[in-house]
Amino acid sequence: MKKSLNRQVKIYQDLLHAGDIETAYVALRKFVSTLRAGYAKTLPQYTVGSVFPGYMDYTYFYFYDDFLKEHKLRFGLVLNHQKMCFELWLLGQNEKVQANYWALLKDSQWNKQLTKRPIYSVLEVVLVEAPNFDELAQLEEMILQQTANYTKKIEHYLQQLEC
Repeated sequence: MKKSLNRQVKIYQDLLHAGDIETAYVALRKFVSTLRAGYAKTLPQYTVGSVFPGYMDYTYFYFYDDFLKEHKLRFGLVLNHQKMCFELWLLGQNEKVQANYWALLKDSQWNKQLTKRPIYSVLEVVLVEAPNFDELAQLEEMILQQTANYTKKIEHYLQQLEC
């Protein structure tokens, strides 16, 4: 049975009036913007794009270096709102690129547990599974360290595929 949109909008409105949803959403978007600025400073080898707020599902930004750009790839730092975790995604420029890289990466250490390609990416790594938003400086540092670690490993793996 289809849910009434009027009922769903009323629930949404009630939650907005309570104030917590809007406050949390704004704070999360602001934190991802802070992360973006940190990436631009801490990982200067990458070109960092704008923050996309998403539709209360994912808030994210892209970043790439010359190697990724040449191969029509980019990384995405993603705040997954449903799981409330931070993820690193490897994305292709279009569906053809995604399909090609999925074929190359489906048996990699990052994808071996998957039976089908993720909807938006060819590879997804959880950077922080249960973020502590009461300690934003520590959370930012943890995400930056995990990103540097995984991007290095993933790019090395991709470079090995070219040999």
